[in-house]
Amino acid sequence: MTRYKPLVLPLMLILLHTQLIIVPSSSAATYANHTGALPPAVVPCLPDQASALLRLKRSLSITKNSSSTFRSWKAGTDCCHWEGIHCRNGDGRVTSLDLGGRRLESGGLDPAIFHLTSLNHLNLACNSFNGSQLPQTGFERLTMLTYLNLSSSDFVGQVPTASISRLTNLVSLDLSTRFEVEEFTQGHSVLSFDSVESSVLKEPNFETLIANHKKLRELYLGAVDLSDNGMTWCDALSSSTPNLRVLSLPNCGLSGPICGSFSAMHSLAVIDLRINDLSGPIPNFATFSSLRVLQLGHNFLQGQVSPLIFQHKKLVTVDLSYNVELSGSLPNFSVASNLENIFVTETSFYGEIPSSIGNLKYLKNLGVGASQFSGELPSSIGWLKSLNSLEISGTTIVGTIPSWITNLTSLTILQFSRCGLTGSIPSFLGKLTKLRKLVLYECNFSGKLPQHISNFTNLSTLFLNSNNLVGTMKLASLWGLQHLRYLDISDNNLVVVDGKVNSSSTHIPKLQILALSGCNITKFPDFLRSQDELLWLDLSKNQIHGAIPSWAWESWNDSGVASLILAHNKFTSVGSNPFIPLQIDWLDLSNNMFEGTIPIPQGSARLLDYSNNMFSSIPFNFIAHLSHVTLFNAPGNNFSREIPPSFCTATELQYLDLSNNNFSGSIPSCLIENVNGIQILNLNANQLDGEIPDTIKEGCSFHALYFSGNRIEGQLPRSLLACQNLEILDAGNNQINDIFPCWMSKLRRLQVLVLKSNKLFGHVVQSLTDEESTCAFPNAIIIDISSNNFSGPLPKDKWFKKLESMLHIDTNTSLVMDHAVPSHDTTLAQILRTLVFIDFSNNAFNGSIPEIVGELVLTHGINMSHNFLTGPIPSQLGGLKQLEALDLSSNQLSGVIPQELASLDFLEMLNLSYNKLEGKIPESLHFSTFTNSSFLGNNDLCGPPLSKGCINMTILNVIPSKKKSVDIVLFLFSGLGFGLGLAIAVVVSWGIPIRKQATRHATERIRRGSDSGGRRSGNAASWEEERLVYGVYRPRRWATPWEGKKVHDEEDDLAVDRSEISPAPVEKSNGAGSWPSITYTTPTGRATPAAARRSAAPPPLLDGSTIGPRSLAIL
Repeated sequence: MTRYKPLVLPLMLILLHTQLIIVPSSSAATYANHTGALPPAVVPCLPDQASALLRLKRSLSITKNSSSTFRSWKAGTDCCHWEGIHCRNGDGRVTSLDLGGRRLESGGLDPAIFHLTSLNHLNLACNSFNGSQLPQTGFERLTMLTYLNLSSSDFVGQVPTASISRLTNLVSLDLSTRFEVEEFTQGHSVLSFDSVESSVLKEPNFETLIANHKKLRELYLGAVDLSDNGMTWCDALSSSTPNLRVLSLPNCGLSGPICGSFSAMHSLAVIDLRINDLSGPIPNFATFSSLRVLQLGHNFLQGQVSPLIFQHKKLVTVDLSYNVELSGSLPNFSVASNLENIFVTETSFYGEIPSSIGNLKYLKNLGVGASQFSGELPSSIGWLKSLNSLEISGTTIVGTIPSWITNLTSLTILQFSRCGLTGSIPSFLGKLTKLRKLVLYECNFSGKLPQHISNFTNLSTLFLNSNNLVGTMKLASLWGLQHLRYLDISDNNLVVVDGKVNSSSTHIPKLQILALSGCNITKFPDFLRSQDELLWLDLSKNQIHGAIPSWAWESWNDSGVASLILAHNKFTSVGSNPFIPLQIDWLDLSNNMFEGTIPIPQGSARLLDYSNNMFSSIPFNFIAHLSHVTLFNAPGNNFSREIPPSFCTATELQYLDLSNNNFSGSIPSCLIENVNGIQILNLNANQLDGEIPDTIKEGCSFHALYFSGNRIEGQLPRSLLACQNLEILDAGNNQINDIFPCWMSKLRRLQVLVLKSNKLFGHVVQSLTDEESTCAFPNAIIIDISSNNFSGPLPKDKWFKKLESMLHIDTNTSLVMDHAVPSHDTTLAQILRTLVFIDFSNNAFNGSIPEIVGELVLTHGINMSHNFLTGPIPSQLGGLKQLEALDLSSNQLSGVIPQELASLDFLEMLNLSYNKLEGKIPESLHFSTFTNSSFLGNNDLCGPPLSKGCINMTILNVIPSKKKSVDIVLFLFSGLGFGLGLAIAVVVSWGIPIRKQATRHATERIRRGSDSGGRRSGNAASWEEERLVYGVYRPRRWATPWEGKKVHDEEDDLAVDRSEISPAPVEKSNGAGSWPSITYTTPTGRATPAAARRSAAPPPLLDGSTIGPRSLAIL
C-alpha cells in the first residue's frame, strides 16, 4: 500500500475541491462567500441566551400535562439542544422558542423573553398565564420575529399595540382564543372557550396594530375585542395587509358592512368572520380565486347570495348560517366540486334542495336548516357516505323521515327542525349508532318516545322539543345514555316523571343543559339531587307546587348553574332565606305564587325576573348583591311603600321594571338623575305622586321611560333634554299640568310620545315659528295626546309635514328600535316602525281637518274623535292605503263621506258616528262589512248599513274590494281614546354572555314580506309576519265598537269592555305588567293580555320560534 501513498493526498484534494464547487445554494450560506474554506465550528448557546431561558423556565409552573417539558433544560448544557429551542448555526443565538401546547402555567410573561432578540419564531400558545396582562413594552425588541403565536394563553387586557406594530417582519400573528360553537334549538348556541378567562384581549386601535405589517400573511385574532374600532377595521385591512392569505376574526365584535375595498384582497384563502355584528350585503367572493374557506355565520348580513359561490372550484367550506336576512338558492352541484362543508341554517334560503347535491362526494357537513326550503328531500343525499352531520329545515318539506337516512352510517349529527315532516320517529334511526347529537324539534312528529333511543350509546345531545309526542316519559329510561349532556323534551304532550332506576349500579349521566318546560310535571324531579354539573335548567310551564326543596339550592350552587328558569308553575315558597346561596347569571321565578320577600342570589347575578307573583317586600341591604345585575324585572307583585333609593347604587343596572305594584310616594330623584346608565325604566301603574324630578344630568342614557297610570303632577321635566337617546316616553294617565312639549322636538330620536289622559292645555303649536322650527318631530311614529284639555285648531300643514317618519320610509333607518344592553347580549325592546298612528281624541280642538293628513301614508291609525272639528272629511284620507283604523266620531263634521274611503282595503275599523254628515254612504264590498254603529247620529246619512234608504239619489259605482286577510294595527279604539292595547312592549332576548363586552347583540330579526313562492321580499309588508313578541300581539279582527259588549280577537289576545265611553284610570292587574306597556282603559277595566301571553317561554315569533334563553353564550 505504501507505493500508492503519493497519489492519495492529491486525489483527496481533488475530491474535496469538487465537493466544494457543487454545494447546494441552500447550504452555501453556511460557508463564507463560497471561498472553499472549511465550515466554522458550531457555536454553542451563548450564556446570555441560556440565562434568559432559565429565567423564563423559573417563571413557568409545570403541570401534569407538561412534566417532561423542561427535562433537558439544565444549566451548563447547550441550550440549543433543549426541547423547543433552535439556534442559528454559527453564533449560538436562539432563533426559535416553541412551548406551544405544553399546558404550562404562569402568573405573567417574564420580560426575560425579550432578551432573545434573534427570535424569528415564538410560540407560547395553549399555556395559561392566568389572566395576566401582556407587557406593553418589550416585543419591539424582537425585530426579527416572523411568527408570533400567543393564542389561548389566558392573557387579558389591552394588546400591546405600539410594541407589536413595530414587528415589521411578521408573517403570522396569532392572539386568538380558540373556542367551539355548539348549536342548539332555535338558534341558541354555546361557546366553549379554550381559556380560563372568558374576557380576553382588547384592541381599540386595530388600524395602528396592523399599519406596518405589509408582509403579514396570516392574522388570527379570534375573540379579541375589536368593538371599539367601529367600521374602520375593514378598510384598515385592505390598505395595510393587501397580501393576507388567512383572515380569522371570529367573535371580535366587528360591526358595519364588509367594505368595498375588501374585494381587492384576492390573495385570501381563508376568511373567518363568524359571530360578529356585520350587516349589509356580502361581496362577490366567487371572484376570490384562492378562496378555500368562507365563514360568515352568526351575523346580520342581508341581501341575495350569488349561487356562484357554491360553484367555486377551490372552495371547501361555505358557512352563511344564522344570517336570517340572507337569501338565495342552492345551485346544481358539479361532480368536480371540492365542497366539504355547507351551512345555510337559519337563513332565508329558499327553493328546493337540488338532487345534484349527491355529486358532492367530499361532503362531510350539510346544514340546510332554513325554513323556506321546500319540496321533497332528494334521496341523493343518501349517497353521501362521508357525511358526518345533516341539518334540514323547511316548513313545506313534508312526508316522513326518509329511510335513506340509514345509508349515512357515518352520521354523528342529525337534525330535522321547523319542518313539515310528520309521523312517528322511526325505529330505523336506531341503526345510526354513531350519533352524538339527535335534534328533532318544531316539526310534527307524533307518537310515543321511541325505545330505540337507548341504542344511541354515544349520544350527548337529545332535543325532541316542540312536537306532538305523547305518553308518559320516564326519565330513568334515558339514564343508559352515559354520554348524555344536553336534553330538551319541552313542549310536547308528554307527562314526564322520574321513573325508577333499573339497577343500583346505573350511573345517571351528568347533564349540563336540561329543559323540561311544558312537560306536565307535578312534583319536583328527585333525580336532580345527583345533577351537580347543571349549567342550564328549565322547568317552566309545569304544575310543580309548594316550596322549592332546600337540597335543590345546594345542588345548584355546587354545579354552578348559570340559568335557572322556574317560571309558570305553582311554587309558593323559595324554601330558603331571602339571600339564596347561589352563583347564577339568570334567575327566572316569574308567574308563580311566591309570597313574602323576594329571594336575591348572593353571587353575581345579571338577570333577575320576579314578575307576576305576590312578593310584597325587598330584603334590607339587598343592593349589596346586585352589583352585576343589568335586568331587574318585578312587575305585577304587591310591593308597597316607597321605591327603595338603593336601586340607584346598582352600577350596572340597565333595565328596571317595577310596574303594576303599589309603590307610593315620589320617584327617587337619584333614579332619574341616571348617573349609572339605566336605559329602560318602567314605573307604570303604581301609586306614585309628586312631580317627575327635574334632575336629569347630562349624558343621560335613557332610551325608554314609562310613568303611566300614576298620580304624577306638575310639569314635564325640562331636563329630559339631556336624554338625547330617548326613543319612548309614556307619561299617560297622570295629572300632569303643562302645555304641549314643543321643547321635546330637540330629542331627535324620539319616536313614541304618549301623554294621554292628563291635564295638558293650550294649543299644540303656539306660533308659526314653533310650527316651522321648534316643534318638529321628524322621527315620531306614535303621538297620543288624547283626553287632555287642548284647544284651538289642529296643527297646520307645516307641522304635519315635519312628521317625516309618517310620510315616507327612511331606507337608512332600521325597521325596529333596538334598546340593547351593552355587555349582556340583551335586546330590551323591539318596536315595529310600521306601527304608526296619531291620537288627538277627547280634547277641544276646533276647525277643519288639514288635508295634509292624507299625506301621512305610513299611518295605520287616526283618532280625532270627541272634539269640535268642522268642515268636510278630506278626500285625501283615501290616499292612506295602510290605514286600518279611523275614528272621527263625535265632532261636527259635515258634507258627504268621501267615496275615496271606500277603497281603503286595509281599513278594519271605521267610526264616523255623531257628526253632521249627509248623503249616501259609499258602497264597496269592503265598506259593507261595517255595521250601522259606524254611522249612527248622522241624521242625513242614508243607505246600507243604515235602515234609512236614499230617495232620488244617484247610485254611485260599486268599488270592487281588494281586501286581504290582514291583522289590525296594534291598538284599539276604546271609547274616547284609542291606544296601543298591549302597546309598546319591552322584549328581552335573554343572554348569559361568557364575554363581558357587547360583542353580540342577539336581536331576533323581523322578516317582512313574502311572495307566492315563499321567498322573502325586502319591501312588501307581510302582515302575518309582523306579529311581535313579549306582549306585542296584533289582534286579528275586531268587532264593531260601541255595541256595549266584550270585543275579542280571534286569538283572545285582548278583551275590552266598551259598554261605556269615558276614560278611567289604570287599574292594577297582575296580568299586564310583565313588560312595559301603554294601556288604554274603559271605566270597567282595561285591555288585559290572555293567559297565553304569560307563558314561561315568550310568545312565538313570526316563524314560530320564540325569543327565549340564548344559552350560555348568545349568538
